[in-house]
Parts: sequence; structure tokens; C-alpha cells
Amino acid sequence: MFKIRPLLNTFVNYRQTLRRNGCAVKFLSTMSDESTDQQTEKLLKRPNEENEESERVNKKVKTDGENTDDDKKYPKKKVVLLLTYSGKGYYGMQRNTGNSKFKTIEDDLVTALVKSGCIPEDHGDDMKKMSFQRCARTDKGVSAAGQVVSLKLRLVENIKERINEHLPPQIRVLGLKRVTQGFNSKNSCDARTYCYMLPTVAFSSKDYNTGNSAAFRLDPETLKRVNCLFAFYKGTHNFHNFTSQKAPNDPSARRYIIEMSCGEPFIRSDNEFAVITVRGQSFMLHQIRKMIGLVIAVIKGYAKEEIIERSWGQEKVDVPKAPGLGLVLERVHFDRYNKRFGGDGLHERLEWDHEEEAIKAFKEAHIYPTIVETECQEGSLVNWMSTLPIHDFEASAAEARDNKSQKQVSGNSDLSEMQMYNIKKSVWLHIIIFFFAPFFPSGKCR
Repeated sequence: MFKIRPLLNTFVNYRQTLRRNGCAVKFLSTMSDESTDQQTEKLLKRPNEENEESERVNKKVKTDGENTDDDKKYPKKKVVLLLTYSGKGYYGMQRNTGNSKFKTIEDDLVTALVKSGCIPEDHGDDMKKMSFQRCARTDKGVSAAGQVVSLKLRLVENIKERINEHLPPQIRVLGLKRVTQGFNSKNSCDARTYCYMLPTVAFSSKDYNTGNSAAFRLDPETLKRVNCLFAFYKGTHNFHNFTSQKAPNDPSARRYIIEMSCGEPFIRSDNEFAVITVRGQSFMLHQIRKMIGLVIAVIKGYAKEEIIERSWGQEKVDVPKAPGLGLVLERVHFDRYNKRFGGDGLHERLEWDHEEEAIKAFKEAHIYPTIVETECQEGSLVNWMSTLPIHDFEASAAEARDNKSQKQVSGNSDLSEMQMYNIKKSVWLHIIIFFFAPFFPSGKCR
């Protein structure tokens, strides 16, 4: 008996051990199965994820494939384009992104660049992507015979012809040249030459009958005096009165004029015209038109010669602004660039001697006829001359404003007396109602 109990105890302990080990084995087996299932899922899932990633890459390649192929075949290079255009019907040169109502020259140019394959489509929405820069920002209605823009383009075959295919006839690309990577047409420009074409009746006396402007002929003495007045502008002066929103002490208002003169008159459509040429380092908004407008006012007898030098002083002077129709950007100059890079064997000089004939032909076909026809039909400059008597050339602009303000103040004082009478009348009415209202039924007057 005593020997059997230890055996039974040993057997019971062994059964319990087997049970515990069996549960552990079952648990380990379960964990192993779960781990195997997870690994299987991962193995099955990984190819699917890789396929999805591959599809995303393929989609990207598919959308950008055309641009990538074009970029490989035609890598983008920094170039300059020589542009000529007639500005009639356009709101200036510079593009106004997101404002399609006011069409500019750059709007049509960018559209042509995209359609010709010279730039990707997204570059048209963000011009910084192609490092676009214009040499001069011409105003509304102003034309150009030698505008230059710098940008990065794909150098496709027959590039000028392909761009011009998508441009209207009044805008042409006449030249293209490779430039240095850091070239900027605005900052690299040393000087700009503008021309202003106008009927010579502008230099007639103020008593002349402008209804017969076609009969007017400019005499040599008057032309000589005109050029003497234009010579006053040569050199560096403070032109704060010849633009808008410039203080007299603003350093940027000081501009350097190299030359300015009026050429010999000629006949177009039975009317006599002349061309004023001005070359300067740079010009501010409306500066050239005001320079011409002030000389015309002096020649016609509305202002004295001394007003030109007085306009460079600290006081604000009333300076008339001639119409923009006859203004043309003739050419831009890159003397420093040509001296540094023009002879390095890698880059061309930015001169357009070979394009002179094409430039001249474009001016004769599009720019000059537009100016002459518009002037003869609408008389923009003749109509503008009728506004010259309105300007006060004797007093400064500040004095003119003070006189106008005094008139407004006197008018306002009369109005204030009437307002005070109405206020007093209203106050007395409210006092009467306040005191006598309790004597009426329901507190209301009948």
C-alpha cells in the first residue's frame, strides 16, 4: 500500500504536466499559425502594393512623358528674342496674370510659345519658371521696333517660324540669340532709344486753326527752337514731375538723358509729320510723353522756357502728358554685355544689323500706318492740344491745389450753414414735442 501511493502521485503529477505542456504546445502552435498567416498576408500584400506604386509612377511618367521627351530632345537654353509689335489694341507689354479682360503683348507671346512647343504649358501660368524678363515695359498703345526679352526655351527646329505661326500679324519675332545663363534683359540693358512720331501742327502757335492741320508746315526756325528746348533735357536731372507718385527727394527720380532731338519733317497722307528721338539710360512711367508735352506747351506759348528747369526743382509743377499713340521703343542697347561676352567665342554680340531690313519693313507695314491713320481719323494729338489751356504753368501744382481747396472749403462752409439751420430746426421740433406730448391722448400729437 505504502509503495503504490508514491507511484500514484507520480502518475498524477505526470498527467498534470502533460496537460500544462499540451496547452503550451497548443498556444505555441496557435501563435505559429497566426505568425504564418501574417507572413503569408504580407507576402501576398507586398506585390499588390508594389503594383499600386508602379501604377502611380507609370501615371506620372505618362502625364510627364511628353514633356520629358521634349526636354531630352530639346533641352532648354537661355536666349533673347527680338520682338516688333504695334501696340494698338493692347494694354501694354507686361502680362497681367489672371486678368484676361486687358490683353497685353505678352499674353499673345506666351500663348504662341506654348503652342509652338518652346515651353511647357505650365510655364505659361508661371513665367518665373522660364526666367522671363522684358527689357522695357511699354504702356498701353505704345509700339516697339526693337523690344528684347530674355527667357529659357526649347530650341526646336525652325523656332522663329513656328512661334510666328501662332502670333497675330502685328507681333513678330525677328531674331533669336543664345546668351549667358545669368543674363537678364532688363538689368543688362545700358540704354533705351525711343521715337515719338507726331504731326508737326503740334508746334504751331496757340492761335493757329487746328481744323486745317493738314495745311500746316513746320518752318526751320521753329524746328531749331524745338531742338534747343529738347537739348535742355540732356544730362542727369530730377524728373519727379515727369511721372506719378515720385517724391522730389526720391533718388530713383534722377535719370540720365543721353540725347534728344526732332528730325526733319516729312509728308504722310497729306499731313506733315516729324519724329522725335530720345536716348536715355532708363525712363519712368510717362516720362517721355511728359517731356514732349512740356516742350509743346512752351512752343505754343502756354508756358515759358524757364518752366523746364523749374520742373527739376523741389516744387511740384503741372506738366502735361502727350498721347501715347506715337511712342515707339526703337531699340535697346547692351554695350557692357557686348564688351564682356561678345568676343569670347561662345556668345554673339546683341546687335541686330542683319535684322534691320526686317525691322524697317515691319515699321512701314504696321507701326507708321497705324499712327498716321489713327491720328488722321481720331486726331488724338490735336484733341490733346485743346486741353493745354487748362494747365496752370505759372503756379506750382501745390498752389493750384490750394486754390482749388479754398474754393471747395468756401463751398463747404455755405453748405455747413444750411446744415446748421436744419439741425437747429430739428432740435426745436424735438423740444416742442417733448414738452407738449403729455397733453395729447396716448402721448401722440394729432
